[in-house]
Amino acid sequence: MIEAFSLYLLIIAQMIAVVATSIHIVLSQRDVPSAVGWMGLVWLTPLIGLVLYWIFGVNRITRKAHRLRPETARHTPLRPEQQAPHQLAGRFPELIALGRVGDQLTQTALAHGNRVQPLINGDQAYPQMLAAIGQAQCSVALSTYIFEADCIGAQFIDALAQAQQRGVAVRVLIDGVGQHYSRPSIAHRLRQRGLQVGIFLTSALPIRNQYLNLRNHRKILVVDGRIGFTGGLNIRSACMLATQPPRPVQDLHFRIEGPVVRGLMEAFALDWTFTTNEQLRGRRWFPSLTAVGDSLARCIADGPDEDFDVIRRLILGALAEARQQVRIITPYFLPDQTLITALNVTALRGIRVQILFPEHNNLRFVQWAATAEAERILNGGCQVFVSPPPFDHTKLMLIDQRWCLFGSANWDPRSLRLNFELNVECYDSAVSHRLNRLFDDKLKTAKALNAAELRGRPLVVKLRDGFARLFSPYF
Repeated sequence: MIEAFSLYLLIIAQMIAVVATSIHIVLSQRDVPSAVGWMGLVWLTPLIGLVLYWIFGVNRITRKAHRLRPETARHTPLRPEQQAPHQLAGRFPELIALGRVGDQLTQTALAHGNRVQPLINGDQAYPQMLAAIGQAQCSVALSTYIFEADCIGAQFIDALAQAQQRGVAVRVLIDGVGQHYSRPSIAHRLRQRGLQVGIFLTSALPIRNQYLNLRNHRKILVVDGRIGFTGGLNIRSACMLATQPPRPVQDLHFRIEGPVVRGLMEAFALDWTFTTNEQLRGRRWFPSLTAVGDSLARCIADGPDEDFDVIRRLILGALAEARQQVRIITPYFLPDQTLITALNVTALRGIRVQILFPEHNNLRFVQWAATAEAERILNGGCQVFVSPPPFDHTKLMLIDQRWCLFGSANWDPRSLRLNFELNVECYDSAVSHRLNRLFDDKLKTAKALNAAELRGRPLVVKLRDGFARLFSPYF
């Protein structure tokens, strides 16, 4: 009798847990397919489903962004009078609508007077980053996903430690999963040198897992609040191609000067406060910035909290405003159905759409899923190319020789919905022309994919790729 009563109570408790979890799924999950998937898992396999959902399916990031932002936050507040005439009216009148999309998504205005310099691979970027740290007088803020304890990592550790010894305030933020790319942890080595280190959302498992969610994938370096670096580049020797590393990685980074640097510093300061509870304030971190160049630019912060889905919606706006061509480079090409439709509709309008991703990916399942998606993109009229080794980690979108979007975000659900990312949109013909030349150079060695050839793959290969595509939302 007692055992039967206990079983009865257990069944009731399980049903209450399933119903309560279902309510939470309905009210909190933004993505319908994700909500349906979790709901099915919870109801069909209650014990496993409940455990998995409350461990992996719940977004526990609740950052009071506006309260935590420093007093200099929102680097150029958007005012009603900035709507008409728009800042782009003089130089880029054809892109005013796209500019308004960015205005509304970020509630910030474009910053005038910036200088944007593309840096190819670590060969060009690391020397400039190390030189800037070496010349720092007030502050250094460094945020990265991967910081390896190799020869390049050692150079950065030395530069940061020497800056601190000169009286420079140094803060280093590393992602909780990214820190496990090196053994021993790079955080331990940094702390041995007396540097202040923050670990963003330390993983419960001390392992490297590229598929864990809610990662800080941003790459930010700000020196004295005036010189910024951002893009796709992590800190690792593999990105120094001149040294011929065993597993080389191509990448693209950017040096930025001018008022838009404040946006980089704001993003870092918010992440740092969230991680350590220390608020970075004052002119040491946020000096007054003046015009130094001709680029109009804006930082686009994105994450699963207050800035949810900003970059993806900006991409959709850019595709809608393209008039001549769209060019995309990404290491991980797993667009959702909305992005696929937008790319195909853009091509149907007569716009040349060119997409470039690596022929051999460093993540096997992503490679298979991207190949399956490529067939759908090709059927819609887009052009798809694959680049030969070494692996290309570049993240870049170009519109009409006028506008470019660069930063840390990939074209996959993890970047666009589950991670903390930072991109920069830039309106500058000279910068765009230079980046288009870079794209042209990559196309010279790339291979064009053909829809008929993809359809002619062996059945077992198509099944493998198609099956991998079903799991693309989780890659």
